[in-house]
Amino acid sequence: MFTLIHQDPRFYLVDKHPGASFHREGDAPGLMDALRAGLDDEALWPVHRLDRITSGLILVARSAEAARALGDALAGREVEKYYLALSDRKPLKKQGRVAGDMAKGRGGAWRLTEGRENPAVTQFFSYALEPGLRLFLLRPRTGKTHQLRVAMKSQGAPILGDALYGGSEADRGYLHAYALRFELDGERFAFVCPPLAGERFIGEACRDRLADLGEPWCQPWPGA
Repeated sequence: MFTLIHQDPRFYLVDKHPGASFHREGDAPGLMDALRAGLDDEALWPVHRLDRITSGLILVARSAEAARALGDALAGREVEKYYLALSDRKPLKKQGRVAGDMAKGRGGAWRLTEGRENPAVTQFFSYALEPGLRLFLLRPRTGKTHQLRVAMKSQGAPILGDALYGGSEADRGYLHAYALRFELDGERFAFVCPPLAGERFIGEACRDRLADLGEPWCQPWPGA
């Protein structure tokens, strides 16, 4: 359900596996149950969450004080988050910025609206991997529910394997929390975690492209 990536006296950083639910569902344990069981039943505070289909980096605080500090940094948009996604459809534009208010749609889905009262903001680049497949590097500047999944759909390129938003069938939902950069108690941290599950993510074309991209925070991101 998870792989421990980094251990600090103030937090754990884990790689959530795709398909793992964050919270318990009925009798099925969730990620936080698995973390507590695997980390000696230590008291833990989740700093942020990932959807079931999404794999990748999650910060978990080891004290209430660390949870407050990291939560404040997240709320203040001081935690940089970067994601990877794959789509088998061509986007409306190859790079840019998606912004708009979000409203509930049907069947648990959300939709992007033309409003700008409290917009979800996402920056992105896309790259051709092979015929009929593109890699997206995404940077959410806000933290709305399903934000990246909705942003991709709005560009006409729903995430591969994301059935809720019209993505083509695949062996997993191809969204991965790829990198984090943040500061805690005056100390800077930066982590990159390539995806390790999904035949398209671990294929040679994707691995080669990621090797060429370098660190995501060094990209010339479109204006926020």
